[in-house]
Amino acid sequence: MTIDLLVVHAISLPPGQFGGPYVEQLFTNRLDSHAHDYFAGLEGLRVSAHFFISRDGALTQFVDIFERAWHAGESSWNGRSRCNDFSIGVELEGCDDLPFEDAQYQRLQGLTESLYDLVPALHSERLVAHSDIAPTRKTDPGPHFDWTRLRAGLSR
Repeated sequence: MTIDLLVVHAISLPPGQFGGPYVEQLFTNRLDSHAHDYFAGLEGLRVSAHFFISRDGALTQFVDIFERAWHAGESSWNGRSRCNDFSIGVELEGCDDLPFEDAQYQRLQGLTESLYDLVPALHSERLVAHSDIAPTRKTDPGPHFDWTRLRAGLSR
């Protein structure tokens, strides 16, 4: 299926805490559900993302952009369901309660430009929030994510 959607997410594990190995462990299906009380609710969960951008702007790729990652869950965009089938998921280390870091915006802008070059069907109208494709389930990347700032730094 043609990839034509770029989904921005936010994640922190445990919620509101940054750093540590837990997000990487979650996306590689190695999270110890006993390492923190919150993780018990994630036991058996199998999720992945194409990319993760930490608070300092470090970029980690977990899944090839032309392979399916399991980041969107039950989702729909413009009448098409199963967004995992036609999207790339970028997770920012963050939460609904705090602003994102300058380094994260810079890295996300650069990554987005690179993805636009590699995937011709991607463009600014196909850059969405997780909350846009799963509005009854998700709020990320949240009210502190500055879409105007992100889009202003993109050439197209």
